[in-house]
Amino acid sequence: MILNNRLSAEEYEANFSDIHPPFDKKEAALVEANRCLFCYDAPCIKQCPTSINIPKFIKQITTDNIKGSAHTIFDSNIFGGGCSRVCPVEKLCEGSCVYNLMHEDPIPIAKLQRYSTEKAIKEKWQLFNRKPSTGRRVAIIGAGPAGLSCAHGLSREGIDVTVFEKEAKGGGLMTYGIAAYKVTPEFCQDEVDFVTSLGGIKIEYNKELGKNISLGELKVQYDAVFLGIGVGLARQLEIPGEDLEGVVDAIEFIYNLRSKTFNQIPVGDKVVVIGLGMTAIDAATQAKRLGAKEVTIVYRRTQEEMPCTQVELDIAMLDGCTIKWLAAPKEVIGEEGKVTALVCSVMELGIADTSGRRAPADTGKTFTLEVDMIIKAAGQTPFKQLVDQNDLQNAGGKLVVKNNATNIDSVFAGGDCVNGGKEVVDAVQAGKDGAKAILEYLAMADSEVKMMNEIEPSAFNSFQNPVPNL
Repeated sequence: MILNNRLSAEEYEANFSDIHPPFDKKEAALVEANRCLFCYDAPCIKQCPTSINIPKFIKQITTDNIKGSAHTIFDSNIFGGGCSRVCPVEKLCEGSCVYNLMHEDPIPIAKLQRYSTEKAIKEKWQLFNRKPSTGRRVAIIGAGPAGLSCAHGLSREGIDVTVFEKEAKGGGLMTYGIAAYKVTPEFCQDEVDFVTSLGGIKIEYNKELGKNISLGELKVQYDAVFLGIGVGLARQLEIPGEDLEGVVDAIEFIYNLRSKTFNQIPVGDKVVVIGLGMTAIDAATQAKRLGAKEVTIVYRRTQEEMPCTQVELDIAMLDGCTIKWLAAPKEVIGEEGKVTALVCSVMELGIADTSGRRAPADTGKTFTLEVDMIIKAAGQTPFKQLVDQNDLQNAGGKLVVKNNATNIDSVFAGGDCVNGGKEVVDAVQAGKDGAKAILEYLAMADSEVKMMNEIEPSAFNSFQNPVPNL
């Protein structure tokens, strides 16, 4: 593995340019917007986890009401700008568009959503008014989509919010975990600034739960706490040679891509990526765009079971990545402490389980790939040790909640730390739900205080001492 100075600045710029460019002309956006049939009981709304009124915002575009269109989007999804770039729309809103039934191209919903939101973010439109401060204070751990969505929902209702973020920048997965050709760090910062421009939201960076902040302290200092800590521990392969130089985690690889210049990122000539989720695709395509000569993706099931979308797979294949289906890593081989090869088991699929997925089984056959870099993208695991230390009820590290409430009074949670890792848009909705649950909790607390204050002192004393003094 060598330091990646093999490409010119121009080549890096071309390789990491916007993979889904926006409309270049207003007229192009209007043509597509006017194709929308504005369906009654629109299926696209049902398939959006945040329930954006898609026909409405598209109709507003057709009347050149871009500010109204942006408001419609952000009112449901304050990360509507980022989601327009990273959402797997082919299996959500666009995948349910009725034009698919007519064997025509669906409405480019994501592109139209970007058309409205990008202008709002760039020009710093103030689309929402914050209610007067209630004096209530809520702490949020994690400045990712779930945490900031919760913060925005609370702040709109007059709650003062402090967000504690372990990194030096906000945005969470958007900033540190998504391919650079989908969203730039600059856009992510603009989006965080847009969310917090409402007021009443303060972010304290380099503050990590379990290190320089504690849940106990926050419970004392704030009226409620929301945990949006996500997932971030790479799943280990548990095979010999995994600790050799040149074997890296996809999370770390993408993190470096998002926080360093491209020529600072080491990349091999012959790279193997293990896994076929969205993170695996991002790692594979970016390794190729950094200058790797060969990138091979190893996946233990078949294309029918792959967790990524066909659109994402097509991106990888167009970049020149190859796929080894029904293959699982068995052993990493190295020389002088550095990886040189990967031994893979040939797999076959057995009978489907209750989930409908067929489990892969080892056939006993193997093959060997010559490599100088292995990127592990076989999934992520929750912060089990962290949640156990804080006595939070969990299932294998995933927090167990009821209406976003944890087993600890006044502590709520949502997003990847609860669902184990879904899409950005799911985290945004979890933040909205968390804000609603916290507002209900605070309203109930206020109601109880008011009721106690309204009780006559004599009645209260009588209640405390029901038996009269003799």
